[in-house]
Amino acid sequence: MLPRSPLFNSYLPAIGFWLFVLILMCTPGQDFPKLGSWTELISLDKIIHVLLFGTMAYLFMRASYHRLEDKKQAFALFLKIALAISLWGLTTEFIQKFWVEGRSFDLFDFIADSIGAFVAYLIAKKRCNPQAENC
Repeated sequence: MLPRSPLFNSYLPAIGFWLFVLILMCTPGQDFPKLGSWTELISLDKIIHVLLFGTMAYLFMRASYHRLEDKKQAFALFLKIALAISLWGLTTEFIQKFWVEGRSFDLFDFIADSIGAFVAYLIAKKRCNPQAENC
């Protein structure tokens, strides 16, 4: 049975989304549908990376914000989360290169992951301020 503490519950959406992204990143390349031209594929792929990693970062930021006693610490924590998510994006690229059939390392995917994480940082910084009850 999984623990049901308030701390666990606040991170459950972020952990679930992290697992969803991990499954997507570890899916063999031939299992993805083929799109039209390579330019459509590249631009759509990068947009998906920005959205996935941005959403994941924001979910972790939101859960962390509610756990803070001193809300002024939030921006430093948000930046650390954005960096961690960005590094996770780099890690998934190496996982794809060495362990996932039909996938490879793509520096531009890592850049898109990082952009998503830092866009989430900017959104969280704007929405979650020390006076905000909700984030």
